[in-house]
Amino acid sequence: MPAPRTRLLSLAWPMFLEMLLGIGVSVLCTSMAGRLSDDTGAAFAMGTQLAATLFLLFRIIGAGVSVVITQNLGAGQREQADSVARAAVGASTWIGGFSMLSALIFATPLLRLLNTPEDVLPLASPLLRWLAPAILLDVWNASMVSVMRAHLRSRDTLAVIVVMQVIVIALAMPLMPRLGLEGYALALFVSRVIGVVLHLMLWELRLNLRLRAHDWWRLPRRELADILHIGLPGAAENLTYRLCFMAGVAAIGTMGTHAVATHAYTMQLMWFVLLFGLSIGFAAEIMVGHMIGAGELHAANRLLRKAMGLGLTAAVVAASFFATMAPWLLRFFTSDPSIIAMGSTLMWWTVLIEPGRTFNLVVINALRAAGDARYPVMVGASSMVIVLAGGAWVLGVHFGMGLVGVWISYAADEWIRGLLMWRRWARHDWVPYARATHRRVRAIQG
Repeated sequence: MPAPRTRLLSLAWPMFLEMLLGIGVSVLCTSMAGRLSDDTGAAFAMGTQLAATLFLLFRIIGAGVSVVITQNLGAGQREQADSVARAAVGASTWIGGFSMLSALIFATPLLRLLNTPEDVLPLASPLLRWLAPAILLDVWNASMVSVMRAHLRSRDTLAVIVVMQVIVIALAMPLMPRLGLEGYALALFVSRVIGVVLHLMLWELRLNLRLRAHDWWRLPRRELADILHIGLPGAAENLTYRLCFMAGVAAIGTMGTHAVATHAYTMQLMWFVLLFGLSIGFAAEIMVGHMIGAGELHAANRLLRKAMGLGLTAAVVAASFFATMAPWLLRFFTSDPSIIAMGSTLMWWTVLIEPGRTFNLVVINALRAAGDARYPVMVGASSMVIVLAGGAWVLGVHFGMGLVGVWISYAADEWIRGLLMWRRWARHDWVPYARATHRRVRAIQG
């Protein structure tokens, strides 16, 4: 059997490439929008960020699907794992449908909540409505990807993601210059439809799992209860973070279109840095879930520590590289020297942010996989609200520190929460939850 480090990397690298492709496409499309005008670039950022926030409603089940399936597979409960997969699709339809309708009906009010500049709103509001159908499709795709990853089929999901992203690029490049932001929405919709079709084929081919008609809307009680036991706390943690992050974006909105554009372009570079910790965190969650289901708690502890070592090293190296290259990389989005100068400054602050973020990306996922899902949101919510959201307004707006003040609040929040999560793991406070999870999964067989 491969060593834990080897298995971790074999899972992490396809997920890293998946997310790299996604961010690469986002960067390219942001660049195309920015070259139309900075107003269009800012509208693209506001519209896509709000669509991503609505998509996070999926975390109500998404945070639990992969964990529950890995725990069942680790315990040898394949039939129960398949039942959970079917339940995830039905729940995804309802959650994705709600998110889609919210984007269609409330696009303008939601964007106003973010203090979207008046010259950006006429572009951002139609974009969010055009993106609405893709939100539902993205929820279905994410649900199916979670199931495939839980079965350790990350290479198959990578192949689908490659196809989807190639389609986005192939369609967006000719459509965006002609249709503007509507061209991007159309390219995204087509790619997501093809993604759903390919995932359905892979479920049948690789997992021998075919969806029945009623699986698309059915909400089985027992399976959903298992998912929500993990998913609700996980969703609360993710949604709290996203809402607090968007509160920071709202603070930036008061600084004007120039600041919104600077934030949008710099965040594109930050996502590349974040990928390393995120892919390792997802891989650790999957492996820890299998180990907890099998009762291998010592192995789970060793693997998490190896994952943290890899994640911290990668975060520091990647952040330093992108900070050094920022003056040149930002020219891909804009030629405005003031935006490039401020973005370069913010990227050096990112070198401080990313190691703290790695603790959250890796340890929180491992805690969730061990069954200790409530602690991250219970402990982290105060920091997110006071330090992340409050700090962005106090430092950025009240004290006039602008974007630097917002970045300082990002760093303080990540480190406070990250060190608290590490303390939880290092003291083995997650072990009672892991043992209870193992007993519960085993009891299903009995």
